[in-house]
Amino acid sequence: MKVLLPLVLAATFGAVAAPAAHADDNWVVRVGAAVVAPKSNNGTLAGARADVSSSGRPTIDLEYMFTPNWGLDVLAATPFLHDISLAGLGTVARTKELPPTFGINYHFMPGAAWSPFLGAGVNYTNFFGTHATGALYGSSVSIANSWGPAVRAGFDLKISEKWLATVDVRWAYIEGDVKVDNAKVGTAKIDPIVFGASVGYRF
Repeated sequence: MKVLLPLVLAATFGAVAAPAAHADDNWVVRVGAAVVAPKSNNGTLAGARADVSSSGRPTIDLEYMFTPNWGLDVLAATPFLHDISLAGLGTVARTKELPPTFGINYHFMPGAAWSPFLGAGVNYTNFFGTHATGALYGSSVSIANSWGPAVRAGFDLKISEKWLATVDVRWAYIEGDVKVDNAKVGTAKIDPIVFGASVGYRF
């Protein structure tokens, strides 16, 4: 991550500094929803297999097209809420997370009625509001924040000159050390697939 983050930041500044290849409609704002679906095996905590639940929330995505094909985007959302369960104990904690994701996308057929794209970037996940429940009720539980790579694939469907619909799938590396009463008990390995759908407007 010490290498990846500077590269993404450099690309960000380069995109902002670069002259736009077309005079109008350089920005696309998309409003929709996404479901964060953690992978099936979320690590071992305190010697027990962990499971992290899925969560769906509204999202907003802003993309700057610095050429007709290349765009720089940032994804934001309202906080996702996850239950953390341990084998044999049930739900033992609940946490909220905000996963802003920055990426560069390549649009294969800009301006076409149907335009697929691929992207890559970096994800930062902030865990907060974590509290113990069930068998761990009364304990202090925390999850370390996470930096990691992210990839994206999807397509835009042109509705009109200004409006479009977008469907995409993302993957992000999200893993954070878990502490109970300030003692590390393992690492939550979420690494989710994120399914998204949105409506966009060019301006």
